[in-house]
Amino acid sequence: MIFRDRAEAGAALADSLAKWRGRNPLVVAIPRGAVPMGSIIARRLDGELDLVLVRKLHAPGNPEFAIGAVDETGWTYIAEHAAASGALREYIDGEIAAETATIRRRRALYTPGREPVAATGRVVIVVDDGLATGATMIAALHAMRARGPQWLVCAAPVASPHALEMVRPYADEIACLAAPENFYAVGQFYRDFPQVGDDEVVALLHPRAADAAGGRGI
Repeated sequence: MIFRDRAEAGAALADSLAKWRGRNPLVVAIPRGAVPMGSIIARRLDGELDLVLVRKLHAPGNPEFAIGAVDETGWTYIAEHAAASGALREYIDGEIAAETATIRRRRALYTPGREPVAATGRVVIVVDDGLATGATMIAALHAMRARGPQWLVCAAPVASPHALEMVRPYADEIACLAAPENFYAVGQFYRDFPQVGDDEVVALLHPRAADAAGGRGI
């Protein structure tokens, strides 16, 4: 399965989640790539959009490969393959510090002056644009579980079979449109897969402010 872009994938994922329409689901997207997709899903399900801030911990010499992830509270998931990638404790500690600083900067930029949307007792749908190792999704699900949802959904258009098995214990439900064996990178399943910028994230979270700025974003 190849998606034209994140918009097509988000619409297809929203269709697979249609049973939650009318239940006021909280759709939380992992920045930055999943935010356009989360916006589509929240709109189609008559839900509410917010972010869950987590960051991938990068393998030494291979920034695209995750050896773990950290969430906003500092909780850290370290994958079993971290040591085999050459990531020693000192290296991992440095990655955690750097990515935690990025999370703080993004929180200040994306949602200044407000707390995350309340998740207690709600259906919460955690969205990413694809799962390669599952590390960031695991951190995101762990973070949202701590906030007391009634039901926790992991949602991604595409994932590696291994990633799905890794995230399964952290979610009540998984919505995934494809889990091909020949999975090498998330981008291979999109014809158009540009990087999402901070300004686009802010505009999607604060559409009225973006409209007031003439549609240019903030």
